Amino acid sequence: DMESETMQAFVAQLDAINQLAEASPGFVWRLQDESGDATSIQAFDDPLLLVNMSVWEDISSLKNFVYKSAHVEVFIQRAAWFHKMVEAHQALWWVPQGHIPTVAEGKARLTALRENGPGPQAFTFARPFEMAAVEVE
Repeated sequence: DMESETMQAFVAQLDAINQLAEASPGFVWRLQDESGDATSIQAFDDPLLLVNMSVWEDISSLKNFVYKSAHVEVFIQRAAWFHKMVEAHQALWWVPQGHIPTVAEGKARLTALRENGPGPQAFTFARPFEMAAVEVE
């Protein structure tokens, strides 16, 4: 639960990390509710699963934010707050300029990745598909 003692350190960093994302080169959009984050958006049957979605201009901009900014410290500490998932929990895909993906779209892309592995519909940092190789829907 986001209000538990276990999650306090994670929650305490949310605003700063979200602000960092928004100020990062290549950032376009991030999913959020009226509180300014997405932690109360329930996309899955399990209420303890969080959804996090964002749009970036390119993979390298997202990768720089995730692995080469202060965000990496939160990423390194994730085992303190989250159980390790045995199946894919993150999917990347290309969207047309100006398109804002829905949570349902994100779930569908994650399902495609889980069922088919990386491909043009959904891929990973480790196995990306360049936009030129993918027909953007």
